[in-house]
Amino acid sequence: MIDLYTAATPNGHKISIALEELALPYKLHMLSLSEREPKQPWFLAINPNGRIPAIIDRAADDFAVFESGAILIYLAEKTGQLMPDDSKGRSLVIQWLMFQMGGIGPMMGQANVFFRYFPEKIQPAIDRYQGECRRLFRVLDGRLKDHEFLAGDYSIADIANWAWVRTHRWSGVDIDDLPHLQRWRDQIRQRPAVQKGINSPPAAIDRDSDGEQAQKFAAEARQMVEMGESRQSSGC
Repeated sequence: MIDLYTAATPNGHKISIALEELALPYKLHMLSLSEREPKQPWFLAINPNGRIPAIIDRAADDFAVFESGAILIYLAEKTGQLMPDDSKGRSLVIQWLMFQMGGIGPMMGQANVFFRYFPEKIQPAIDRYQGECRRLFRVLDGRLKDHEFLAGDYSIADIANWAWVRTHRWSGVDIDDLPHLQRWRDQIRQRPAVQKGINSPPAAIDRDSDGEQAQKFAAEARQMVEMGESRQSSGC
């Protein structure tokens, strides 16, 4: 049994999707970011960085793993799935996983902060981060032009990137002129495990909407930004 400590964010959904794809039994523990639950001492004992997601593998002497990319690698290696065994294939998956961890996630996160959450509209910052998101999306589109998935067969690299790319409208970035990225996004969305994973836990808002719920969500995230929690809210 895996204990999953998470919230309805792209980084959180990476892990629930992977657990569903791998058919691993898990217990969901939903943490409130607005109430700063990840900063509580009990959770810091699991993840000293105080961020979701984190897991405890009860079948492996209560081994704790934090950082979403590290969790994905751990789960893939534990099961022998979603990552090749050969060194080159494994490296290719990890390269595209790191592309998300070092690029897609941070840049979309900052676009979220300045476009949705920051109390002031600082247009140069919005333009910078949305522009970098667009550049990274073009890299993905180029890769997917001649490849069904990012690194050979469907893998943790696809899960990690997809969990963020699917929220592109929330970052204020469109992909209308990126047909290969759209094809990949829509193809992965149809997977039953993915549909289950993005509802574990379900998102608090429709990220394609600017309705009342979305405004409330953005207001709560703005409070976290104002308290210095920009990295935490960037995962929203």
